Amino acid sequence: MKAKVLLIYTGGTIGMINDPKTGALSAFDFRYLLDQIPELNRMNADISVVSFDKPLDSSEILPADWKKMAETVISNYELYDGFVILHGSDTMAYSASALSFMLQGITKPVIFTGSQLPIGTIRTDGKENLITAVEIAAAKNPDGSAVIQEAAIYFEYSLYRGNRTSKVSANHFEAFKSPNYPELAVAGVQISYQNNQPKPEKELHFFTDLDNHVALLKIFPGINFELYKNLFNYPEVKGIVIETFGSGNGPSNSQLSRYLIDFIGKGGVVINITQCLSGNVEQGKYEASNIFKKAGVLGGADLTAEAAITKLMYAIARFDNSKQVSAFMQKNICGEMSV
Repeated sequence: MKAKVLLIYTGGTIGMINDPKTGALSAFDFRYLLDQIPELNRMNADISVVSFDKPLDSSEILPADWKKMAETVISNYELYDGFVILHGSDTMAYSASALSFMLQGITKPVIFTGSQLPIGTIRTDGKENLITAVEIAAAKNPDGSAVIQEAAIYFEYSLYRGNRTSKVSANHFEAFKSPNYPELAVAGVQISYQNNQPKPEKELHFFTDLDNHVALLKIFPGINFELYKNLFNYPEVKGIVIETFGSGNGPSNSQLSRYLIDFIGKGGVVINITQCLSGNVEQGKYEASNIFKKAGVLGGADLTAEAAITKLMYAIARFDNSKQVSAFMQKNICGEMSV
């Protein structure tokens, strides 16, 4: 039997074609997808399509849209073997990270993809990305189980764990990288699935609420912390992700220390991640990270910024107090961090 795949169109470059009258790019009706990519008719998959009422540029994506994506998967979870979410590339890693936490324990693929060029362009990367994403979403093991059982991103011949991925290029087809975790699959003549360490086994758990009372602070030399004091205004801000130097280092600044101690003491949660593309935070390895360790800041290991922010939004919405949030943030929930 053919696998049943649900295609969820949210917007983005992949869904654009040139208006024959004006020449301007505009979203096309994805119900007529097969007219644009007739190759999908030859695949071993029955494809259904749903679309957001108003396609969104990915820079306009909000937590409410992540909730809508997740609930579309949840409401159709028993009806389909796999899901492909078409999405603009700019914030795709945030969306894939958010859904990885919202859809814990899934045993079916949720594959995000998109393109750098519109699907109606002759040199578009969208056709290959979409065709292969559908093939991955339909792929099964000999026992009938899905080969991929998580939220992932497929782009330019590589499949990445969604919550390990960041966009690294605005103008190359190879737009994404997973700096701290190997590819889940590489598409060549055949799709080669990698024998990666599996995610922690968990029961199926759907929770789609998020709390966006979080902030992101990137440390730089000479930073004036007085300008950022309102970031530490609990409970208007409930959680902060700090991007530090190297393996979690920052300036020994007494003002920053006071802000952190006061914020955490009132119930706020602070996560320390590295602003380097790869590597991880090791608080205490250097004296320059002691300011964070002494204040009660949590080490974020090798979390990407996208995963750290969405995980913190999820944890604050789900749990009642900072102890529960902190415990959750330091656990590897769905393969998002090495601990």
